[in-house]
Amino acid sequence: MKYIYILQQAIAWIIIIYWLYQLIISACALIRFKEKPLIKDKKHKFMLIVPAHNESTVIGALVESLKELDYPKELYDIYVIADNCTDNTAQIAKDLGAIVYERYDEKKKTKGFAMQWFLNQKIKENADYDAFCVFDADNIVDKNFLNAMNKKLCQGEVVVQGYRDIKNPSDSWISAGYALFYWTMNRFYHLARYNLGLSPLINGTGFMVDFNLIKPTGWDTITLTEDIEFSLKNIANGRKLGWATDAIVYDEQPTEFKQSWSQRSRWTVGHLQCMKYYTKDLAEGVVEYRTLMNFDGLLYLMGIPMMLVTFLLLAINTIIFFAHGMTLGMLFFNYAKYLVATFLVPVVTAIFVMIIEKKPIRPMLKGIFMFPIFMGTWIVINLKCIIRPNTQWEKIEHKRNVKIDEM
Repeated sequence: MKYIYILQQAIAWIIIIYWLYQLIISACALIRFKEKPLIKDKKHKFMLIVPAHNESTVIGALVESLKELDYPKELYDIYVIADNCTDNTAQIAKDLGAIVYERYDEKKKTKGFAMQWFLNQKIKENADYDAFCVFDADNIVDKNFLNAMNKKLCQGEVVVQGYRDIKNPSDSWISAGYALFYWTMNRFYHLARYNLGLSPLINGTGFMVDFNLIKPTGWDTITLTEDIEFSLKNIANGRKLGWATDAIVYDEQPTEFKQSWSQRSRWTVGHLQCMKYYTKDLAEGVVEYRTLMNFDGLLYLMGIPMMLVTFLLLAINTIIFFAHGMTLGMLFFNYAKYLVATFLVPVVTAIFVMIIEKKPIRPMLKGIFMFPIFMGTWIVINLKCIIRPNTQWEKIEHKRNVKIDEM
C-alpha cells in the first residue's frame, strides 16, 4: 500500500502542475500587449481556397461574402475545389464568379488531400500570389478579413489563424456547445498564447499561409486533422503561428448529436494520429530550440494522455478508499463533489468569456445549462476512439444559408 500512496501523490502532482500551467497561460488572455510593428507596407495578393464536397446549399453565400470583402478586387481570386461532388456545387460557384477546380478521387476524399492536389498545381504554375487563405464551404466571411490578414503579413507573420465565430450558436444545445467551446478557445487558448509569445494553432478554417512557406513541400498532411497537423509541424520546426482577432469567419456547427459525435470522433482520431506521428518531432524541437513555445506545443498533444492519467488516479483513489473501509455510498459522494466542481468550471468560464466578448447570453441559456453534458460526451468520445478508432472521413451536412449582412 505504501507504493500505491507514492504513485497516487506523484500522479496528483502531475495533474496539478499541468492544469496550473494551463491556468497561468490562459490568464494572459486578459492582458493587452503592444501590437507588433509593421516591417513593410504592401497590399499583398491572395488566393482564397474553398474545398467543397456537395455544398450546393451554402456555397453561394460564402462566395458572395468573399466577393464583398473590403479589399482591392484585383488582389484576390476565389478558388473552389469541387471535391468528388455529385451535386451542382461547381456550377453555383462558377455562376457567382469563382474559379472552380473539379477533383474526383474515391480513395483520397479528405480536405487535406484536396488541398494537396490544388496547391501542387499552383506551385508548379509558380502562381503569382503572396499568400492563401482557406475557408470551409459553410463559412461566411467578415468584410475586413483580408485587411486584417494583410496587416499580419506586413508584420512578418507567415501562418495566421483568424477568429472563428459561429453563425448558428443558438440553433440547438449542440451548436451552442460548439459556440461556447470555440469562444473559450479563441480567448483563453489562441489569444493567450499569442499575447505571451507562444504559438496558437490553425483551427480548421479562416486561416492564412504565406505561399512561399509551402512551396518546397506542398501541403503535405496525412491525418484527419490537417489543420492541427500543419500547426504542429511548424511548431516542431521552431516556427511561431500568428493570431488575428479581427479577421472573423463565421462557421456553421452541427445541430444534432449524431453529427456532432461523428465530427468530434474524427477530431479525436486525428489528434491520436498527430500524437503518433509528431510527438517525437515536437520533443526533438524542445531539445533543439529550448523555448517555451516548443514545450507548449508538445503539451497540446498531452490532453488525451492527461485524461487517461486522471482516470488512473481515480482508480488508485478507489483502491485506497476501499482499503480504508469506505462504503460505495461514501465513495460516490466523495467523487460527486469533485465532478460537480469540474463541470461547473467550464460553465463559469464560458459565461465569463461571453461577457468579455460581448456575446448575448439570453439566447444561449439552454446551451450554457447543457455545456457540461456537451463536454462530458467529449470524454466518452475520446475513450471510444482510443479503443476503436474510425479513420474514415464522414461528411457533415450544412443547411444554414446565412448571408454576411445577417450576422
